[in-house]
Amino acid sequence: MSQVPQIKIPATYMRGGTSKGVFFRLHDLPESCQVPGAARDALLRRVIGSPDPYGKQIDGMGGATSSTSKTVILSKSTRPGHDVDYLFGQVSIDTPFVDWSGNCGNLSAAVGPFAISHGLIDPERVPENGICTVRIWQANIGKTIVAQVPITAGAVQETGDFELDGVTFPAAEIQLEFLDPADEGDGEGGGSMFPTGHLVDDLDVPGLGTLKATLINAGIPTVFVNAEAIGYTGTELQEAINGDPKALAMFETIRAQGALRMGLIKDVSEAATRQHTPKVAFVALPADYVASSGKPVAASEIDLCVRALSMGKLHHAMMGTAAVAIGTAAAIPGTLVNLAAGGGERTAVRFGHPSGTLRVGAEAKQVDGNWTVTKAIMSRSARVIMEGWVRVPGEAF
Repeated sequence: MSQVPQIKIPATYMRGGTSKGVFFRLHDLPESCQVPGAARDALLRRVIGSPDPYGKQIDGMGGATSSTSKTVILSKSTRPGHDVDYLFGQVSIDTPFVDWSGNCGNLSAAVGPFAISHGLIDPERVPENGICTVRIWQANIGKTIVAQVPITAGAVQETGDFELDGVTFPAAEIQLEFLDPADEGDGEGGGSMFPTGHLVDDLDVPGLGTLKATLINAGIPTVFVNAEAIGYTGTELQEAINGDPKALAMFETIRAQGALRMGLIKDVSEAATRQHTPKVAFVALPADYVASSGKPVAASEIDLCVRALSMGKLHHAMMGTAAVAIGTAAAIPGTLVNLAAGGGERTAVRFGHPSGTLRVGAEAKQVDGNWTVTKAIMSRSARVIMEGWVRVPGEAF
């Protein structure tokens, strides 16, 4: 039997926000994988170690959670006013599937540092000390992200004292601005961040009846429901949801019905092949609880509680893109998120999630009766964990 040797591909394993992923420069990929298609998907699945019926991704770089089953491809941008093109692939853990339908807001924090360190930014743009502004084209969703990356002695500064709940160790702060984060969408309303044309909808969910829901396309398509309406308090930690198959099935039903109502799919059966989007989240009034680290979170410290699911499981903290959706919805009076935060107009919100708290700002305004958002802002951090080459069997793609 002939043996096909492994090949090695330059790669960097990075943490961005509360996620980790394998980063590639486009031109370092094998030629057949430099374009979208089956070969690229097969390569990335093998890198991560999917599909894995054991759900552990032992034979790859994945960490067996949605937060650690991620890949990024970067290249110099040919788009005017942008430095780098950023393409994100969410790799399914147990099925042969890479979802390209959305962005990863957490890994967005690592794009600027990677681009600077790997020659994708003009060296003359990088100060000896100070901040390097990197304009990123998020190719999955066609949006601009501006990263403010700290530079010390001509190199990306990774260490620092910025603390991010959900990340064990402090690091350097990276500010991200998600410009014009609302998606026009193609649902009933069209041309609006609210694809149905409503701030709150009546969503019919088999087995549950009719739920109030805010369906929003901002940062990432998200379905928000009230925690109380589905039997929760909004203070739950991962084990309360992820260890309950009935709960996970309920959330997937809500997500599928929301996707259908938002016009993201034409039939609920298509939801299974669109796992990354939309997200589903539940909100509640502020409450005291103990975060997964053991840190107490006081109701007085937050504006509301939010829990969100990603790739079928409750997220251990909060997805960056969902945080954009939360900040945007909170800024618009009348949404479920805004009402949970106390109602009224606001430009920032601090919410409680399973790992602690997060603050996100958003600038929203009403134009000709339609709500628009100019940008959402949050701080994250990023760090190189390992760099060199990733190896995969030569017949894997």
